[in-house]
Amino acid sequence: MPTKSFHRTDRVSAQLRRELGTLVHEAVREHGLPSVSVSDVEVTRDLAHAKVFVTALLPDRSAEAVKALKELAREIRMELARRVKLRHVPELHFHYDDSVDRGERIDTLLRENPAGPAEPDEA
Repeated sequence: MPTKSFHRTDRVSAQLRRELGTLVHEAVREHGLPSVSVSDVEVTRDLAHAKVFVTALLPDRSAEAVKALKELAREIRMELARRVKLRHVPELHFHYDDSVDRGERIDTLLRENPAGPAEPDEA
């Protein structure tokens, strides 16, 4: 018998990611924030909290963007409650997702050293 691999928290995370993507985009335009997009949403098992990961177009202004989103979290959560059909909308916690930056840094390092690792000397 196959086990259920797609849990409710996964479905809620996906729905919140879609809605928050739109809401964050609107907040960026309305409040003149540095451009950010929602990369992932992780919801706790009890659906009480959601970690919202954002990436920035300008990584050097990411701290400013995340700080502003944290200040707008209550307002964004209230609008989110109007858009999704959940009994309890999770409390939002915004975090910067540096995985894109790390990936670019690794890519740059690989391009700078195309030969790869040095071969060990044979004795």
